[in-house]
Amino acid sequence: MKRNHTNKQMSFLRMFSVVMCLLLVVPAMANAQGKADFAGSWAYNESKSKMGDSGRRFGGGDFVVKQEANLLSVERSFNDQSFTSKYTLDGKESVNSFGRGESKSTAKWSDDGKSLTIVTKMNFNGTERTSTQVWTLNDAKTLSIVSTRQNRDGDDVTTTMVYDKK
Repeated sequence: MKRNHTNKQMSFLRMFSVVMCLLLVVPAMANAQGKADFAGSWAYNESKSKMGDSGRRFGGGDFVVKQEANLLSVERSFNDQSFTSKYTLDGKESVNSFGRGESKSTAKWSDDGKSLTIVTKMNFNGTERTSTQVWTLNDAKTLSIVSTRQNRDGDDVTTTMVYDKK
């Protein structure tokens, strides 16, 4: 009877070992093959950025990103006020409020998971405007956001804003 008990213990230990290995290895594999992680505090790097003819940083400035499995939150401060925009990372529409109304955005990962494209539509005085941001980590400490938006004349303006991780 003692031998049978030992076999049960050995089976349990084997099963426990397999489960523990899976708990440790699977998340590491998912992270290695997963999506870019934009979480952190980011500082605008004017010298590396390309503002084109726009001359101004539309949406620039320092910000903080929190990233969960299916949610990206971007917190910016402007004139002693904080604004947080939230984007679902599953392609579903997200609605965010801003001073003049609301914006509707969709976020979609690239096939390789290295960049995230956020398309935002908003209405200004009866005119719908669309902007696109492509977020890409150049390395663990450098984020590039290529933004394309329409100016007042309806022409596309493209900028590249570069941020350094704090």
